Amino acid sequence: MDFARLWLGLLLSLVTALDFNYHHQEAMEAFLKSVAQNYSSITQLHSIGKSVKGRNLWVLVVGRFPKEHRIGIPEFKYVANMHGDETVGRELLLHLIEHLVTNDGKDPEITNLIDGTRIHIMPSMNPDGFEAVRKPDCFYSNGRENYNLYDLNRNFPDAFEFNNISRQPETEAVMKWLKMETFVLSANLHGGALVASYPFDNGVPGKQNTQLRGLGSLSNPATGTLHSRSLTPDDDVFQHLAHTYASRNPNMKKGDHCKNNVNFPNGVTNGYSWYPLLGGMQDYNYVWAQCFEITLELSCCKYPREEKLPLFWNDNKASLIEYIKQVHLGVKGQVFDHNRIPLPNVIVEVQDRSHICPYKTNRFGEYYLLLLPGSYVINVTVPGHEPHLTKVVIPEKTQNFSALKKDILLPFQGQLDSIPVSNPSCPMSPLYRNLRSHSAATKPSLFLFLVTVLHIFFK
Repeated sequence: MDFARLWLGLLLSLVTALDFNYHHQEAMEAFLKSVAQNYSSITQLHSIGKSVKGRNLWVLVVGRFPKEHRIGIPEFKYVANMHGDETVGRELLLHLIEHLVTNDGKDPEITNLIDGTRIHIMPSMNPDGFEAVRKPDCFYSNGRENYNLYDLNRNFPDAFEFNNISRQPETEAVMKWLKMETFVLSANLHGGALVASYPFDNGVPGKQNTQLRGLGSLSNPATGTLHSRSLTPDDDVFQHLAHTYASRNPNMKKGDHCKNNVNFPNGVTNGYSWYPLLGGMQDYNYVWAQCFEITLELSCCKYPREEKLPLFWNDNKASLIEYIKQVHLGVKGQVFDHNRIPLPNVIVEVQDRSHICPYKTNRFGEYYLLLLPGSYVINVTVPGHEPHLTKVVIPEKTQNFSALKKDILLPFQGQLDSIPVSNPSCPMSPLYRNLRSHSAATKPSLFLFLVTVLHIFFK
């Protein structure tokens, strides 16, 4: 009798669909706890910290090994609702969770994704802000900021300018979380526009080209670019990531779906080109956490009516899944000494695309490099030794949701155990401030600034 009742309860929990309503903290927690209980073999629910008002910052992990990192399985994350009044992403991530867990073992694509990826989903980074909204509005509500009235997407250390504002509990929790996991790819979900925006969000302006004075355009001598962009060393990958998401969203890819908004060709923009942003989360991820992150603006209206939520899910489902798959781009592996002992904290970079804060192996000696198909030279640097160069060729298509695997065996014995991998590899200061040539940044034109000034709160 008890066995039959158990199976009946399980079947009911499996077929009960998540409704398309806004879920406040209590309802969201109940849903997440139910998923964690009913799908305990592939999920783990935990809180990375608390908001100012003491609300949990919940993260649900989905994967074949949800409770711990496994060598060779990349870590992916989605974060939504860091602006409390931008609500679509919060609900989309809840429906994404339901879609993943209910299709494991049924849909080969989802099953393979869960087999080879550890997926972290945070539906709300700013639960206090969400609960503070009393009168939902398409443009601005009093819940945008956290309870202390800080914009969380202006609250992180910045690689281009000093950001000496008070770090908030939600920000501190995310920064600590990034140190605990080897995140490879991420997106943060916003509202108020319809575009996929990629780093950098900030930049160091270049010098004005005397031949272009009076044309409202600036160029940076480091790259010769005439566009108002701030480019990372991995710009080709970031453009691919943004296009991957936007091209599968029927309205985003139009580029001009939102009335009275900027035209975004193919639904994609460089963040700095849209408007400069100090203290943003995606730049912090890329510079200090070795994690490629883009910003997804998912709705023209920040807080749309509930009846529109099914339409947003239909428009974004394919993009959300395809974007997760991009964590398997490029090459991954471990770095060993000649005794095949993994070496942590070793610099592993690709020639001609070095990062201002060098990317290093984690405590398992692992590295993950997101790269598009092509030939590359990997430069492994160990203190006291000559650089070790390895050539790799990334094939056109990945196999079985896995990047190219390339372990690197160094011809010497490492003595790196005394270097804690948790130590920050770079100071939390404006690393680009005196290195203008590293960032292909040019000041946005006056026209673009005037067009976007009314949208400055959208991201």
